[in-house]
Amino acid sequence: MPRTRTTVVSLVAVGTLFGAAGAATADDPQPTPSGAPTGDGASALCKRAPKIDHRIDRILARLHADASQRGSIARLEQRVANAKSAGHTEIETYLNDRLTFRRSLVPTLEARQKDLADVEKWCKAHDNGAEG
Repeated sequence: MPRTRTTVVSLVAVGTLFGAAGAATADDPQPTPSGAPTGDGASALCKRAPKIDHRIDRILARLHADASQRGSIARLEQRVANAKSAGHTEIETYLNDRLTFRRSLVPTLEARQKDLADVEKWCKAHDNGAEG
């Protein structure tokens, strides 16, 4: 009996201790580790610009490829045509929606590519964003 009472008292004490510690930490809001941005991140963008440009080139090349390339618009158009000829209207509708989205990517990516070219020019003129 005394051993059980000691165990129960110990568990209650530990629970109370952890409960108090949890309440103390809940009262103090944790500050955000990084806070609000202080700059525009120009140097980081200048550093990443060539990789971003390469990635956009690669994606556009895939989108404009022929039907043998996975992820191309032509391949998805072929799949839509196959679904239509097979009479699978639900599949055709689903693939057509994907095709619409994929076609909308092309002008978006081309605009980003143009904007990125302007960023790269700016980076060259401003010491890769090191100037303030």
